[in-house]
Amino acid sequence: MTGVVLNKVIKKYGETQVIHGVDLQIEDGEFCVFVGPSGCGKSTLLRMIAGLEDTTGGQIDIGARDVTKADPADRGVAMVFQTYALYPHMTVEENMGFGLKMNGVEKSEIKSKVSEASRILQLDPYLSRKPKALSGGQRQRVAIGRAIVRGPEVFLFDEPLSNLDAELRVDMRVEIARLHKEIGATMIYVTHDQVEAMTLADKIVVLRAGHIEQVGSPMQLYQDPDNKFVAGFIGSPSMNFLGGKVAGGKVVVPALGDLEIETKVALPADGSDITVGLRPQNLTVREADSPLKVDLRERLGGVAYDYLTAPTGERIVVETRGDAAIPSGAGVVVDFDHATAMFFDAQSEARLR
Repeated sequence: MTGVVLNKVIKKYGETQVIHGVDLQIEDGEFCVFVGPSGCGKSTLLRMIAGLEDTTGGQIDIGARDVTKADPADRGVAMVFQTYALYPHMTVEENMGFGLKMNGVEKSEIKSKVSEASRILQLDPYLSRKPKALSGGQRQRVAIGRAIVRGPEVFLFDEPLSNLDAELRVDMRVEIARLHKEIGATMIYVTHDQVEAMTLADKIVVLRAGHIEQVGSPMQLYQDPDNKFVAGFIGSPSMNFLGGKVAGGKVVVPALGDLEIETKVALPADGSDITVGLRPQNLTVREADSPLKVDLRERLGGVAYDYLTAPTGERIVVETRGDAAIPSGAGVVVDFDHATAMFFDAQSEARLR
């Protein structure tokens, strides 16, 4: 079994603490994605697992073995960075096998391992090429192949697709998902892109300011977020957040023309401010005499996004399908199933359930 367990892990730089007592269990063979905004600590946490950053406090276990103070080479991990770091004077085959060569592995074994990694990553036609003759996606596959030949217990990916263009990012997401399915190794992947997280992960860890906000499967986080931060970070486009007020056991939403929402959620006392969360996918619009106006329609082929401005100044995004369009400046009414609304405490931002 080669899972990874973090127990009250802390990282400090001098007096500044950037990782705050993180507890996490990643199961054997699981694809776990660390996601969060820039500066949340996701890359630092990954580098601590790799041994590239010292751990100030707590314990890191890999395969039930305490590696907190172990050298990176002794942890059984291989890391793929966002920069490919390939040797320009070496061929693809030489780049992939160089680490094994430096460790004194027999030539026949190196050739066998490189051949297997090349098969998995579909690199056979490029083995004799040098990096300058490869596309960005092919270079990243070579970097992944270099990790595969080491036979690590755990693969660590630090934003490996961030240097690729949009089309290559999609292609490489598919490649990495297929790789995980084929070799079944434990993989930990860092990204700020929640689309990558949603499409690749068995488990997502949402981080903010060195704390874990929530851990769960992609759909668990999408359908049942614990707080406003997770609700807004997971899902594209982001959830709409509108101010609301509790009145008579209902929630009144000024941005939607003082719309009253009935809910079974445990609400605070009448007069309390709360935040109402509405996903763009759950909303529809119809033209009407209303102060809620359409600012812009963004067309993306089979789907479009209507951007609305409420009299309160709040912005609302609605996902629509089909060719019918409401002209800019027109008044609209927003319709939705009230059961899809989520409610958050206005102060703590915790989800009300």
